[in-house]
Amino acid sequence: MRREDSMAQKKAIVRNISRMTFAGKSDSNHWVTMDASEESGGYGAATSPMELLLIALGGCTGSDVVSILRKKRVPFREFEIHISAERAEIHPKVYTKIQIEYIVAGDSTVQQDVERAIELSVSKYCSVSAMLGKTAVISHTASIVGEIEGSTV
Repeated sequence: MRREDSMAQKKAIVRNISRMTFAGKSDSNHWVTMDASEESGGYGAATSPMELLLIALGGCTGSDVVSILRKKRVPFREFEIHISAERAEIHPKVYTKIQIEYIVAGDSTVQQDVERAIELSVSKYCSVSAMLGKTAVISHTASIVGEIEGSTV
């Protein structure tokens, strides 16, 4: 078990820098910058808090899947996650649908191994997925490819 997982209480601080720009850090002491779009009063100079949630989801489930694949000695060269989401139209504009696409590049990677790693992440390990699943329907797909081509957001 990682040290950060064993500590029950977490703390964070978030500071307003200018207009709608904020900087925040938590126990790891790494700062993250957030900003709103220009239309929302920000500069559009950083990732929005809602975008960070999707990135956190990808990082959480991705860490699980990679860890499980490595423990099972499943060979792969590259791993990428594409996430798309829909939000409610009225406030609070929570995510209501999230689609996660797991893409694994590897010649001898077995689809069944990848799907089992994803299932373990989704059903047991990924706390971000568990939280977002309270408001959103989360679905996923998995593809094994020869190589991952350039991605776009």
